[in-house]
Amino acid sequence: MAFEQEWAGLRAAAAERAGMRLISIPATTDGGGGGGGGGGDDLVVNRDDLGAIGNDAYDLLGRLGKVGDLARTSTSDAATALSSGNFESGPALLKVRDLWDSHLMTLLDSCAQISNHLDFSKAQSAKDEAKVEGDLTRVSVLTKYMK
Repeated sequence: MAFEQEWAGLRAAAAERAGMRLISIPATTDGGGGGGGGGGDDLVVNRDDLGAIGNDAYDLLGRLGKVGDLARTSTSDAATALSSGNFESGPALLKVRDLWDSHLMTLLDSCAQISNHLDFSKAQSAKDEAKVEGDLTRVSVLTKYMK
């Protein structure tokens, strides 16, 4: 099997497994290269998808923070009332509240990290794409002069 055939088969299988969107980059007409290795398909990061996921994580962070605060306040109020009434469950409920705070903070931190990382990935992808486009343009111009 020729390399090009095997490579095309591997790309198609990977795209199918991962559900990636592939696009074709047209070859340049000036004979200066480009075209992604002879007009084949190249992997593209869809920044809109990254942004949407980052926004969802940010929204979840905001909602979880509000609801988590309500649960903490309610639990604290109940624990205080039970403790004032000399119920043994009051101090136990305070321990539950402390565990809730710890787990809530961990989850909020995770949501914030996901949101920030996806925002960073989106911006970095745009920078990388601009650099690659610039590099390809320079190579194309140089190739034209070397002929």
